[in-house]
Amino acid sequence: MSNNVDINVRSEYDSLVTEIAKYAHEYEVKSDLALTTAKNCLIDTIGCGLLALTFPACTKMLGPVVPGTEVPFGVRVPGTSFQLDPIKGAFDIGCMIRWLDYNDTWLAAEWGHPSDNLGAILAVADFVSQKNKADGGKALTMRQVLECMVMAHEIQGVLALKNSFNRVGIDHVVLVKVASTAVATKLLGGSFEQIRDAVTHAWVDGQSLRTYRHAPNAGSRKSWAAGDATSRAVRLAMITLSGEMGYPSVLSAKKWGFEDVLFKGEQLSLPQAFDSYVMENVLFKISFPAEFHAQTAVEAAVKLHPEIKDRLNEIKQIEVTTHESAIRIISKVGELNNPADRDHCLQYMIAIGLIHGDLIAEHYEDDVAQDPMIDSLREKMIIKEDKRYTEEYLEADKRSIANKIQIFFEDGTATDALEVEYPIGHKRRREEGIPVLERKFKTNLLKIYSEDKANDIYNRCIDQQNLESMSVIEFQEMLRVENNSF
Repeated sequence: MSNNVDINVRSEYDSLVTEIAKYAHEYEVKSDLALTTAKNCLIDTIGCGLLALTFPACTKMLGPVVPGTEVPFGVRVPGTSFQLDPIKGAFDIGCMIRWLDYNDTWLAAEWGHPSDNLGAILAVADFVSQKNKADGGKALTMRQVLECMVMAHEIQGVLALKNSFNRVGIDHVVLVKVASTAVATKLLGGSFEQIRDAVTHAWVDGQSLRTYRHAPNAGSRKSWAAGDATSRAVRLAMITLSGEMGYPSVLSAKKWGFEDVLFKGEQLSLPQAFDSYVMENVLFKISFPAEFHAQTAVEAAVKLHPEIKDRLNEIKQIEVTTHESAIRIISKVGELNNPADRDHCLQYMIAIGLIHGDLIAEHYEDDVAQDPMIDSLREKMIIKEDKRYTEEYLEADKRSIANKIQIFFEDGTATDALEVEYPIGHKRRREEGIPVLERKFKTNLLKIYSEDKANDIYNRCIDQQNLESMSVIEFQEMLRVENNSF
């Protein structure tokens, strides 16, 4: 047989695709810890989105593609008066919740933010609930939303444990698209076969490059990339449910499959069975809107602030000890061109913490960045890796995100080396962290709603049983505003 022809024999579906579809279709969430964590993740994610509505760079992305468009069963975008089709609704929700880089994080061989999937989950759940009710059926409940969050977290997070997409230049939002496609198809009533076919389409798509997250191209697309991925997932789910076919060997097909074309011929792996591990162990960004590899560095800088705030001009050198991923992803020198560039610069975030004793979203804006002291401190930083930090970052029972800072002065004196191994949002600090997360949610509600309205939303969402029993329609209506304030 000639080597110039393809052998046109269809294989079975790739096992990874089948496992994702089987999990999304059949899994029952029984872990109370996972559901409680999902509730905390939901309120934190919604709160981060509400805070983003105070930034015009975010709100310019929101609303119907064609102004004035009205659609039946329109998806409500929290904190706004928009009612959109489910695809644009998923984009808007996904965009606003990720804009400030302030919600949950998962760190492994790949990293990402599993709550990004809420864009698809909430949009589709709202759309389906309204349609069901119009047809004489029942709206979905927020318990079902929490369950889908657990599953989306698990799909994205387990795939990230051993598969490093960033090392081949692909952005982690590929996993948002895959996870969101699976749960969106489920919510739309898809069968196992339809979920499986839809997931193949998510892998078929040419995937986003990471270039918008790195020097010299770091920019604001990283703030809406997840919204783009989650809205694409809704589109693919709807296409599949219209009867579109799937592609069984989308991953493994020689020459033309994902693994050969985009993954350097390596086989994607599934290191453990899907369950509820990821939601139970997810990391929350509680204190600072900072890329997660820098969370403990900022915490250390803030703790050092009282000691050094009156000696900034006397600093000779700042020694920062960190883990390999932080060096590879967010350590950078040279000019920082925009807020997106700054919130992915380890040195910038540390400098802000040392100068101000805090780090908030406004610290990335141009007016703050003009302070010459920031660049002066950046230039004095020496970044080095501690192999133990790198190893324990990857250990399943630790998942530390350690950083250590020591400051040396011109007169030969120095601070103690201040080490923070686990950020406040880590599972090991849950008891300390959740009350702070709840206060963060309340603060963010007050950015959009009156005090009475904010208190009402807070009380209804903080109660696990009440939230789970609430209909999606009621939840979405509760968060809606009559007129946009932007």
